Amino acid sequence: MSHFPSILQLIASRENVHHRRRIRVTMLVLLPFFLSSSLLGQTTTATQKHEPDFANVRNYIQQQMATQFVPSIAVAVARDKTILWEEGFGLADRENHMKATELTPYSLASVTKTITGTAIMMLQERRRLNLDHPVNGYLRAAKVHSPMWNPAEATVRKVATHTAGLTTYARNCFADEPDCRISLDEAIERYGILFWPPGERFDYSNLGYGILGEVVAHASGRSYGEFVNDEIFQPLSMTHCSLRTAKMPQNSAAQYDRTTQKRTPPRQFGTPGASGAECSVHDLALFGMFQLKMHLPNQRAVLSDAAIDETHSPIGNVSEGQHYGLGWWINDDYFGYRSVFASGGTNDSSAILQLVPSEGIAVAVVSNTGTTLPGAVVEEIVSELLPSFRERRANMVKNNPPEPETLQRHNSSLAGEWKGAIRTHQGNIPVTFSISSFGEVHAKLGSQPTALLDKASVDERSVYGLLPGEVGTDDAPRPPYNLEVDLTLRGDTLAGAATTRELRTGERGALLPYWIELKRTPQ
Repeated sequence: MSHFPSILQLIASRENVHHRRRIRVTMLVLLPFFLSSSLLGQTTTATQKHEPDFANVRNYIQQQMATQFVPSIAVAVARDKTILWEEGFGLADRENHMKATELTPYSLASVTKTITGTAIMMLQERRRLNLDHPVNGYLRAAKVHSPMWNPAEATVRKVATHTAGLTTYARNCFADEPDCRISLDEAIERYGILFWPPGERFDYSNLGYGILGEVVAHASGRSYGEFVNDEIFQPLSMTHCSLRTAKMPQNSAAQYDRTTQKRTPPRQFGTPGASGAECSVHDLALFGMFQLKMHLPNQRAVLSDAAIDETHSPIGNVSEGQHYGLGWWINDDYFGYRSVFASGGTNDSSAILQLVPSEGIAVAVVSNTGTTLPGAVVEEIVSELLPSFRERRANMVKNNPPEPETLQRHNSSLAGEWKGAIRTHQGNIPVTFSISSFGEVHAKLGSQPTALLDKASVDERSVYGLLPGEVGTDDAPRPPYNLEVDLTLRGDTLAGAATTRELRTGERGALLPYWIELKRTPQ
């Protein structure tokens, strides 16, 4: 049995790189997974509903905020067509003593992707785009590209489901760093690389949803921000939602670094379709109620019920019981219930929108720091609403201790010396890998000292690990940093991504992927 915080931690955590590799799994056959026998909770509606008492949840939130130094949290809970509870806790802005409320706008981080996915589906219904056409057909000058794969196979649908072949990308450009930001076209030219054959694997990509923001603009004839405001926020009565800019509105929640607890400057969003939205928790709950097909009188349906079902339908397998739709995660067995959810997290923000469709439940939790507390709060709330959920959750915690992480080490047929290069927009960097028969990898990058690939995982067709080294590009993180190397054997070539990763949590480092390709040296 699995539950959604495992996926939240997978995406939000930059420290545990092995979990990142587990999420990059080969896609299975595209099946309608939501019809599986794991929909255990759909027959319980009549017996589960009762008047909830959220007093224990309030106490839990206040205790955990104090323990974890969380500045503020806001919560909204809806069931059927009613918001049962919404409340803010703590200070949304410490310096100005502004209390958190259910109407305070918070950064949504990657929950923005569900809004972008909704916009894409709206344009599909209006026949302004086709999900199964190449994404490059909806882009202007800059196009996705690959040294090895056909870009025409990267469709809008595959980009929206993180299966187009794009990989990790993030740039933390703050308002006090005017030279940091590059345009989205520049980002696509440098990093819009198809590292994997389109359709082969799931690989979570912020750049992909940044690209989809451009697709929305091109297909609609308006800017991404104008479209989501006029066609999503306003029709759904989400009046405390907008795109965040470098100049933060006075009523928005400030953000605080999870490590230092210091206030962070406003960001400049290079990929607004991935993480640029802010909303109050009240409005996020309204969005969830629309996604549950509640047909509220103050909302105009921007999608048909059938289109909503399509956005919530699993496209590919992420891990056992976990799937992804169009901007939504799908969990087959959320302690006995099928769930659909959106999550986002950075060093200074976190947000979750959890839906339990069979029970008509939507729970939204936001915070103005990087924390896993919203996920735990969601489980506490759903436990109060659904007794059988509470029982299954208690048994899960009691009977299933976490399994230790293991690394793959095999007597590998990849043993030997491999030479090639990392390609950057400022030139190629020579690289040599020496792989031992028992899976140890020594790597030399350019003129830098030879280093042991840390946390190496080697099997018959792939090499993974962390390489200390620097690419030297003008937009790379401040050294020292690692390169996360993920290679797959393609014929006689090891090819894949080398992605910059900061060494310390809280650094203003960029996650930038570079194409790496090596061939075995003849013996």
